[in-house]
Amino acid sequence: MRELGTGIGWRPEIADAVEALDGVDWVEVVAENVCAGHLPDSLVRLRERGVTVVPHGVSLGLGGADRPDAERLAELAAKATALGAPLVTEHIAFVRAGGPLTASPALEAGHLLPVPRTRDALDVLCENVRIAQDALPVPLALENIAALFSWPGEELTEGQFLAELVERTGVRLLIDVANLHTNHVNRGEDPAKALAELPVEAIAYVHVAGGVERDGVWHDTHAHPVPPAVLDVLSDLASRVSPPGVLLERDDDFPPPKELAGELATIRATVAAAAVAGAPTRARGTRTAAGGTGPDAGAGARERLGIAQAALLSALVAGTPAPEGFDHARLRVQSRALAGKRAGVVARLAPELPEILGDGYRHAFLAYAAAHPLRGGYRRDALDFAEHLLIAGRPDDPGARQRLTAWWQDRAGARPPGRATRLVRAARAAFVGRRAA
Repeated sequence: MRELGTGIGWRPEIADAVEALDGVDWVEVVAENVCAGHLPDSLVRLRERGVTVVPHGVSLGLGGADRPDAERLAELAAKATALGAPLVTEHIAFVRAGGPLTASPALEAGHLLPVPRTRDALDVLCENVRIAQDALPVPLALENIAALFSWPGEELTEGQFLAELVERTGVRLLIDVANLHTNHVNRGEDPAKALAELPVEAIAYVHVAGGVERDGVWHDTHAHPVPPAVLDVLSDLASRVSPPGVLLERDDDFPPPKELAGELATIRATVAAAAVAGAPTRARGTRTAAGGTGPDAGAGARERLGIAQAALLSALVAGTPAPEGFDHARLRVQSRALAGKRAGVVARLAPELPEILGDGYRHAFLAYAAAHPLRGGYRRDALDFAEHLLIAGRPDDPGARQRLTAWWQDRAGARPPGRATRLVRAARAAFVGRRAA
């Protein structure tokens, strides 16, 4: 397995800092944030210096009930080729549900949601992984995700689920130690037990990130310093195996370059100290899982998984009743987190909206989101939100309303829809709402 060394997540906001940091052997870029034909100049310069760049996908939804979208796979493959990447990575998660498979409205989470650790879900995931592997020009590694809640009736632990996934597909693993810590706080799962059960020799690299605890819930924010508890999990992992690469993730509230350099130094020191302590017994990471075939997911498994995921996602984003067996309080926390993330992403993609609406932006968006699930991506969401406000005659200030109208017109059309169009849309939304209920 290729040695990567110590790396950092490349983000446009810290591109200059990343280029200037000493000892950065490689970077990871969110695949959906780059175009194969127009790579950011910073990434081009890093590649010219010999810095490895790995694309990290967030939208395939390999843990979903549907087969992977061929167009998304082709785009990811093109980006891997353009970046000269030695591998690509994605997540063990679902990000959308509903649609033709379940004869229900198609819904987008805008977030990585956990897959139930059941035989049905594992069969579907393994088949989806094999489809992805056949479409990609380089090896694929999958990341364990953080979660605020657990699925009822799970049949496997996280370690067992990952071990069987590797055995059946030969896929590599991207182990996020911050996510192991998150699941320890939120779901009572022991990181040491998970590490003991998973095939550490299949690890392609490791993620390290910060978060924050609020009211007994750990939020994997990627916007806070890496805490000692996460470094402890990293130390445990590094005492068991020599990880080919370790990467620091930071997605928001970026600190000064000196602090980033300090966190990278701490990560290096943690791995080095654990290597010495675990040297007599640790794995060397030289064996790669062979990969088998295993049973393909039948139509029944996909349909059962699809119905379960659609019901859960509808409860989280469309206000339908929570499925039986879930912790309702945790689902409410997740629902608020999804809406808050949506508001934040829209604000970043369309900064004119919070500028026009001022302090009322977040309240207005959350009220809109409660009745309008994400369906067509965040850019569409921004336009639909603005249209929703204008139809309602808002904002109250005429000058702000005029500015919002101009913004909407510049991006969506000549004018907001007329009364007939609004009535048709309202009827359609009511029909969809009845079907979702």
